[in-house]
Amino acid sequence: MSEHMPPVHPFRGLVALGTVVLGTVARRLGWQQAAEFANRPVMALSDQQPVTADWWRARRKTPGDVFIIALGDSTAQGIGASRPGYSYVGQVVDRMEAYTAAPVHVTNLAVSGATTTLCARDQLPRLVNPLTKDPEVVTVAIGANDIAQWDPVVFHRNLSEILDAVPDHALVAELPCFFTPRAQRRVRTANRILHTLAAARGLTVVPLHAATRARGIRGILTEFAVDGFHPTDSGYTVWADTFWPYVRARIDATTRARSSAEEHAG
Repeated sequence: MSEHMPPVHPFRGLVALGTVVLGTVARRLGWQQAAEFANRPVMALSDQQPVTADWWRARRKTPGDVFIIALGDSTAQGIGASRPGYSYVGQVVDRMEAYTAAPVHVTNLAVSGATTTLCARDQLPRLVNPLTKDPEVVTVAIGANDIAQWDPVVFHRNLSEILDAVPDHALVAELPCFFTPRAQRRVRTANRILHTLAAARGLTVVPLHAATRARGIRGILTEFAVDGFHPTDSGYTVWADTFWPYVRARIDATTRARSSAEEHAG
């Protein structure tokens, strides 16, 4: 899939960093026009939200032999990517189809801006719908939007509810690296909570924080969109690369289970 993506622009990250710094300074000093200028990239990405939501609703109508459900926020939808199919969910689905040589049905329950509170309130009821076919793969990547208004007690409560509702084979991603000291302190706390809750339930944790942190300066300069927060196409490839070994292992496990069941039935 990556060979079809737009080329990486090495200066995009510098522009994004400059815009974020300008916006922060402008808001603190009350420079209204400068703040509005710096906020334009954020608003431009906000305009993607209804487009991506429509794209995933249409994609949900495609039938498949394998079923994946994604819970999360704008990163699952693909805000910051050149198109929704280049989100990490889209890239994982493409890899699943190539690996299984079969169509994949995907239900992307993620909502842009979702926090753990909103995920528990709005997405879980649709996950546990008794009319829904059991998915072979479930991915969970939520919590990045909790960092701005960080409350560890609320995060713990909401994530507990989410992880109690997902199947025992769900793949739960760490929060990614934020690269700023204040946010990183909160992210480290969030990931400690996540690991503790996941371990208590026997859930697999996808090491997204380590993967994004390892990108270093290259990641900062080339793998963030103009708002300095969402990944680009290549940034989402890092996410997909991190998820993929766990998704592939899950597919292999379901394949073995079906083969065994068919042998016993025969």
